[in-house]
Amino acid sequence: MKILLAPSETKSTGGTVPFSLSDLWNNELLETRSKLTQIYLEELKNELKSKQMFGLKKPREIEYYRNIGLHSLATKAVKRYTGVAFDYLDYSSLDDKQQNYIDKNVIIFSNLFGPIMAGDPIPEYRLAQGAKVGEIEADKYYKVHSAELLDNYLADEEILDIRAGYYDRFYVPSKPYTTLKFIKDGKAVSHWAKAYRGIVLREITKAGINSLQDFIKLPIENLTIQEIQVKKNKTEIVYALG
Repeated sequence: MKILLAPSETKSTGGTVPFSLSDLWNNELLETRSKLTQIYLEELKNELKSKQMFGLKKPREIEYYRNIGLHSLATKAVKRYTGVAFDYLDYSSLDDKQQNYIDKNVIIFSNLFGPIMAGDPIPEYRLAQGAKVGEIEADKYYKVHSAELLDNYLADEEILDIRAGYYDRFYVPSKPYTTLKFIKDGKAVSHWAKAYRGIVLREITKAGINSLQDFIKLPIENLTIQEIQVKKNKTEIVYALG
């Protein structure tokens, strides 16, 4: 079973190894990534274009990311991202076996690097969700260049997609897959959905879940399966909070 996860715009600092695009998932995407990152670095030379790519207003923050470029040391993607889902996953508190499960089974959809494995080393960088790199819309760009590669990679895998809906722009599986929806008092939640994506991933990891059948049976505190909806290739598990 492979799990699809969204990134976060916030990142940790620091790293342990030099960054190389060739260390990321599937070197068939090397040329694709090289083209986009070269344009990204070129755009950093212009303050206004940098501001637009970063989605930031404070001059100090803009200057920081312009200066850092892609030259910082790299660390695992799952440790680099620091958004709500990653906080609740709390990767650093997992044991070696559990961390290896995450590294090998979770695919994160980076706005700059496209689909990468959670264990792939990436540098600190900034690119706002939906921002263009030059004239390139990264989501459409990676959908064109990586969809077939992902379909081939996932051909013999069950797929659990816990990304936010925006990331369908990067990739929608061509085979059956399962998503999650979180509701409270009959209404879908947003902030808590991010938190529970991290909680669900943590519980899957701790239990060593390898199939959707086992996942559906997995008890998760404060979550109750209210219904399971099937629409064509998409199965949606609806969880009620509380």
